Amino acid sequence: MTTQSLEQKIKEAGNPVTMLRNCQAGAYVFPIAPEFSNWRDEQEAWRKTAILFDQSYHMTDLYVQGPDTVRLLSDLGVNSFQGFKRDKAKQFVACNHDGYVIGDGVLFALEDDKVVLVGRPPISNWVHFNAVTGGYNVKVERDERSLANPMQRKLYRFEVQGPNAWKILEKVHGGPIPDIKFFAMGDINIAGRKVRCLKHGMSGAPGLELWGPKEEGDEIRATLMEAGKEFGLRAGGARAYSTVAIESGWVPSPMPAIYTGEKLRAYREWLTANSFEATASLGGSMVSDNIEDYYLTPYDLGYGGFTKFDHDFIGRVALEKMAGEPHRKKVTLTWNSNDVIRIFSTMFLAENRAKYMDMPASHYATLPYDKIVVDGKQVGISTYPVYTANGRVWISLSMVDADFSSTGTEVTVVWGEPDGGSSKPVVERHVQTTVRATVGPCPFSDEARISYRPHELKL
Repeated sequence: MTTQSLEQKIKEAGNPVTMLRNCQAGAYVFPIAPEFSNWRDEQEAWRKTAILFDQSYHMTDLYVQGPDTVRLLSDLGVNSFQGFKRDKAKQFVACNHDGYVIGDGVLFALEDDKVVLVGRPPISNWVHFNAVTGGYNVKVERDERSLANPMQRKLYRFEVQGPNAWKILEKVHGGPIPDIKFFAMGDINIAGRKVRCLKHGMSGAPGLELWGPKEEGDEIRATLMEAGKEFGLRAGGARAYSTVAIESGWVPSPMPAIYTGEKLRAYREWLTANSFEATASLGGSMVSDNIEDYYLTPYDLGYGGFTKFDHDFIGRVALEKMAGEPHRKKVTLTWNSNDVIRIFSTMFLAENRAKYMDMPASHYATLPYDKIVVDGKQVGISTYPVYTANGRVWISLSMVDADFSSTGTEVTVVWGEPDGGSSKPVVERHVQTTVRATVGPCPFSDEARISYRPHELKL
């Protein structure tokens, strides 16, 4: 019998952890050119000049429209929806009934009753399921990420960021840009066209995310790149883009907290055996037979500040209980450069080879979970290790117990999988090793980034 749902696939595997750890997929794919110049200069551009990232292909866009749009979102999201209307945007986070995160994405209010939710598939899948099964008066339309979509995408989506971004944007606009508040939307003019935009800043300087009909994308991109020449604008490729979230402090893919619980059985039966949740791979040194050990709360991910109890939503009761308890804190770990160099050196040894660290992003699984330990005890989770040319160091986004979250705290990351590695084809036979690391602020600190001081480097 053909496996048709996620629920069936879990039953066949016997355990969701077994299913995910042995999944044959690798890291999440960004289907654009790997590099347009070189990833080192592209990384540095978002701190020194400006960068244009093409986000037109790798995210799922879910459109929801109708009288119950805001009610649906309010019922699912930890966010407050007071005053949410056209030209507002927010980082939308949804949890399961026990308060663990299913997914998150950026929510754009295109009209008072129409939104588009942009992000990786788990958040769109959850909203879509509830929209069509929950009795809401809404219509749903999906524009799948390119890898799951044989059709042309509906929109282009570009991001222009960096210290010189605003100068470039004002140049193409033809003058000062109307005041747009942070994480709000507006319009600017590019090449004689009105272009909708969202204001935010991943580099500490203001920038815009821009979108419009896909057929206009080439002209808009060419206009931006030409205008940006005098300001050092670079196009960013997939290799640099795979590192930007980590330096900016956003965990790209928390484990979707949907694999257990009777209340979510209908959802697992709705999800297909080819869904993201059924085909994502789990990798890293953190190994537990209990999938719930991989679940994360909004507090773990740094979303406690906009978890609001001014409305009823799935997971509210559980999160209210968690609110007054100790939480893990999201931090940036800076990896000891000597230990990283030692790992690279094992590639030249006949035996005892460590797990390869691909540069600049060593994400060999869709969901990377490495143990952080102190004195042999796990005190946190390290995710998405990357090399940043902006600090000349390896860093990872991490969640650590409160007692170990102070800047300067020394911890150890366990690198590599146990027992020689899992059956994923991207995992070569290797031995586990450890890396010393230092806790720092999230996002990655200016001091570490600007000083270019590799930690304790001795050659």
